[in-house]
Amino acid sequence: MPEGDTVFRTARALHRAFAGRRLTASDLRVPQLGVADFTGWTVTESVSRGKHLLLRMLPPDDGPAMTLHSHLGMDGSWRVYAIGERWRAQSRHLIRVVLRTADAVAVGYQLQQLALVPTEEEKSLVAHLGPDLLGPDWDPAEAVRRLSRHPTTTIGEALRDQRNLAGIGNIYCCELLFLRGVWPWTPVQLVADLPALVSLAHRVLEANRARPAVSTTGSLRRGENTYVYGRGGRPCRRCGTAIAIEPTASLAPLDRSDATDEQADRVTYWCPACQRRSP
Repeated sequence: MPEGDTVFRTARALHRAFAGRRLTASDLRVPQLGVADFTGWTVTESVSRGKHLLLRMLPPDDGPAMTLHSHLGMDGSWRVYAIGERWRAQSRHLIRVVLRTADAVAVGYQLQQLALVPTEEEKSLVAHLGPDLLGPDWDPAEAVRRLSRHPTTTIGEALRDQRNLAGIGNIYCCELLFLRGVWPWTPVQLVADLPALVSLAHRVLEANRARPAVSTTGSLRRGENTYVYGRGGRPCRRCGTAIAIEPTASLAPLDRSDATDEQADRVTYWCPACQRRSP
């Protein structure tokens, strides 16, 4: 389930391989963009905005700059290959976008959303987002202000609402609340130190933005990289209590433009002893 740090790394990889290079071919395998052809276009920049990825391009004539917007959803990914390199072993029907230059190929798999808009209008797709935890607009005070606007909302729901702060998904939500000892269904107004929670979120995502896999424990070994997420029924790393799991329907994000089918598969993980219910 890609979160803000994954999208950040993806944008960086696309930027390194494509920025300043001319596309030699393109193939968009979605109905609304099926006739689009970017052959001859130059990629100028690839950036992330929360869980959104923006690929900016210039046409070969004097036309306006355009942005190819994608949202990875639950299972989406971009992969960059060298010319002649074997592509990831996935069914062809999962491919949504193929972009080529003389040196590289970018393949977008299972992308949840795709849109093509003039670059000057791309804010229409991301303007609703709160401060980006990994972006130049990061503003902890603004994130705290936005979280506090709905004091009775559960903190688990509020953290995943991309309108409050952009980049947190289910993994980081569960892990951050464990690290702060906060019960996931605590109303925002009862969270003891909201600025400290926001500060921790920033530090954790910053620490992970260059890692190949998410780790909140400091270990990259499989099975040791999280405290509670994915560990239902296993002993808490702090106290030994069995990690609890609960369907996350009540914690679905308020930002419906970022809501995907992943909601049906989400569960909340927490330690009943370390994260006691608020009185």
